Amino acid sequence: MIRNTSHSCRSAPRRAIQRVTHLPKTAWCSATHYLYKQRRRSVGPTDETLLDAILEGYSDEVVFAHVGLSDVNTALGGNPYEAVADRLNRAFESVLVPGFTKSFRSTRRFDVDETAPELGAFSGLFFEDADYRTPDPLHSILVRGSYRFPDCTFQDTFSPAGCYGQLSDDNVLYLNIGTPWLVSTQLHYIERICDVPYVSTVEIEGELAAAGSTEPITQRTYSKNNYLYFWNRRGLRDDMVAAGVLDHYRLDGLNVMGVRAGDMEAFLADRIERDPYYLVR
Repeated sequence: MIRNTSHSCRSAPRRAIQRVTHLPKTAWCSATHYLYKQRRRSVGPTDETLLDAILEGYSDEVVFAHVGLSDVNTALGGNPYEAVADRLNRAFESVLVPGFTKSFRSTRRFDVDETAPELGAFSGLFFEDADYRTPDPLHSILVRGSYRFPDCTFQDTFSPAGCYGQLSDDNVLYLNIGTPWLVSTQLHYIERICDVPYVSTVEIEGELAAAGSTEPITQRTYSKNNYLYFWNRRGLRDDMVAAGVLDHYRLDGLNVMGVRAGDMEAFLADRIERDPYYLVR
């Protein structure tokens, strides 16, 4: 895969699309980081061609998408899943979506083909369209298209040799469409490789069912978050927008954000080196 480091979307209609160049940064407590959903943010009906203009502006072959169907439904109407999935399929050769299943921590069993995603309605619907799923019992990735993880370890989720390490190496584009804040599991990977002081890993033993067989596995992942620290999602978004690392558009209130995994890692690693608690300030 050719690493694409250029920022695009420059040709989108400026009057119709509000491009956010900088937002004031404020100090928030940890609970606010987690609970804040921008409830005062109003989403209205949107001209669909504006979203098309943004997606078509990216020349990447691969995209990792986080989608909030509630806001998409308000903005676009019709079938919100098809409205986004069809556009992603047209704009990119491979579409990646989280297939996360936190229940493995208690059930200790994960079936690649049968265990349904548990985070977000879009993931649950995309599960039926996916061609492939990584055998990670907690943070699996659903793929429609030819993109694969041939040399990755799957049982140490956020290690440099894992899938999220490959996404960073390939500088894969992350898109948020209709999410109230910045959503990217890549932040967990960055915390791991930067060895931040407030997280630790744990091994979880269980069973993995795939291709008609079941085998015991030991999954290394983060210990369960006890809500002591939360990402400052709005502050991270604003800082990356100001630095030109992240694209942020509002289409009549509908958030669309784009950032490439490798670019985000380079920017945040530099900040974390100076302040190990930067992501959660």
